[in-house]
Amino acid sequence: MEVRAPGRTENCQIGVFAAYASARGRALVDRELYLPKTWTEDRERCRTARVPDEREFATKGELARHMVLRALASTLPIAWVTADSAYGQDNRFRRLLEQSGVGYVLAVPKSQFSVGCSRIEGLFAQAPDEAWEKISCGNGAKGPRVYHWAAVRLPAVAEFDYQGEVPHRMRWALARRSISKPHEIAYYLAYAPLQVTVQELVRVAGTRWAIEECFQAAKNECGLDQYEVRRYTGWYRHITLAMLAHAFLSATAHQLSEKGAEQMRHPGSSGSQWRRFGDSWQLVGPYPRT
Repeated sequence: MEVRAPGRTENCQIGVFAAYASARGRALVDRELYLPKTWTEDRERCRTARVPDEREFATKGELARHMVLRALASTLPIAWVTADSAYGQDNRFRRLLEQSGVGYVLAVPKSQFSVGCSRIEGLFAQAPDEAWEKISCGNGAKGPRVYHWAAVRLPAVAEFDYQGEVPHRMRWALARRSISKPHEIAYYLAYAPLQVTVQELVRVAGTRWAIEECFQAAKNECGLDQYEVRRYTGWYRHITLAMLAHAFLSATAHQLSEKGAEQMRHPGSSGSQWRRFGDSWQLVGPYPRT
């Protein structure tokens, strides 16, 4: 699952979305419309756009927390949350996930403060060369996305990381460094079960690219970002329909993929009369006995 802001209209309205990724595919599962204070403080403007009177200003982080709670209350098997640094640096967003017992790998800015480090950038500046390891975080259009990764365990927080006297979660800081451009480094904070490996954390961090592809597909194939609406309800209707269309296409493509794989495993009868018998080929068919 990821939370992000994919686009903006001429009225500076930003859609905040949640996406769900699993082994069976990816789909958009929730959406919220971000209204800036210039909107929410102008109640006449809101009424003209049919914005409900009870709708007040909410930050993107607050909207994201609402969507996470809805996702956790659903039947979706949520195991991880990943998001960009706009959400990763939100301490309240991270605390909500920790209180809910959900693992996360969240991008953060280089100036991020966390347990055990004043700036995450400075923490990894001290990392020895052997701490950096080449790991793929998933396949891309040009093959595996390989970077240098470094990971370090952070001190535990008793309030969230222990069950009684027994630790059940651990905290990590991660850095992803470009191999060709070593000065390009991205940083992450992670919260995970004890048995999780660094490779698994890297894999989760890499799912954000797959979800970005999900958003791009919904834009290209379903018109997700092609909303020219003037009403609050119209935006939600358009986005919901685009999400539904994308979910249908994703499910159909997955079913066809599985069907094709099954046919490859169990090929049907061929129209060819050639058959192999031992180390030779013979012609077979409904020929009369001679």
